[in-house]
Amino acid sequence: MHFLDQAKIFLKSGGGGPGAVSFRREKYIEYGGPDGGNGGKGGDVIFEAVAGLNTLIDFRYAQHFKAPRGAHGMGKDRTGAGADDLVIEVPVGTQVLSEDKEEVLADFTEVGQRMVFLQGGIGGRGNASYKTSTNRAPRQHQPGEPGEEMWVWLRLKLLADVGLLGLPNAGKSTFINQVTNTKAKVGAYAFTTLIPKLGVVRHKGREFVLADIPGLIEGAADGAGIGDRFLGHVERCRVLIHLIDIAGDDPAEAYQTVNAELEAYGEGLIDKPQLVVLNKLDLADRELGEGFGDELLAAGAEKVFKVSGATGAGMDDLLDAILAYLPDRTASETKAAEVEDLAEAEARDWSPL
Repeated sequence: MHFLDQAKIFLKSGGGGPGAVSFRREKYIEYGGPDGGNGGKGGDVIFEAVAGLNTLIDFRYAQHFKAPRGAHGMGKDRTGAGADDLVIEVPVGTQVLSEDKEEVLADFTEVGQRMVFLQGGIGGRGNASYKTSTNRAPRQHQPGEPGEEMWVWLRLKLLADVGLLGLPNAGKSTFINQVTNTKAKVGAYAFTTLIPKLGVVRHKGREFVLADIPGLIEGAADGAGIGDRFLGHVERCRVLIHLIDIAGDDPAEAYQTVNAELEAYGEGLIDKPQLVVLNKLDLADRELGEGFGDELLAAGAEKVFKVSGATGAGMDDLLDAILAYLPDRTASETKAAEVEDLAEAEARDWSPL
């Protein structure tokens, strides 16, 4: 499945159906009078966050969404049928932005969250509604209100408990493969990871979602490399893992480079709890690891963890530290518990014939 985290689409709600102009013409009924019914209401445009989606790729192939129009009124005082609403399903974590991307119009953070985004037009009045004591045979009617329309941007921010970031080749893909069942591509070249990856970490009876984003380089906030576009996927994380290559030229400089990009990006990323991790411990001796650890502490890190994404060394201490930043039950654990409770309830309610 291809990953797409933003898309521009056109929305239009349904117009109201026109009212009818009609007069009763029935045998034995003299001066039947007007009986034109009102038009039906147009369909609303509704967004709904659903489970099982993690990309906006469907919106690359369908950019125009129009709700149906209400039915016209008919004689015998029959009101036109209201049109069905148009429900657009989006992944959890989707934001709806104005066309200029300056305003967040909606933010979907929970499964099942719904929002009527554009109201359908009201149906027009039929001529029967215009009848008065002085206007016995009205012929006027209303055409029905038009629907609303607008262009919007959809932007997906993946929901994860922990975010993984660092320079290219810091070993993020190897790290997420080690602690989750994700099969991220690993390569000895920059920007092996081109799109965000999600994985579920299970540790000491707990589980949480880990997000891996493409590497950052100096100037990413200004569009260098892949740029800072994917940083939006870690905005909602509770804690960040800052992975640093112990075999790199200057780990302290790498630490400062990434933090400078976080600060330039804004949105409070620089203020999030950050666990600094020296990775690829298997490629360095103990003395070198201690020396780089001291340099990172001098550069501003509160504590430095030393791990090997390839062998798994040091992972338990790091995962223990992550759990301290998470609530008693994460979103993924809540969902798993709901599934288990439902299965138990079904088992209790089942009985053989």
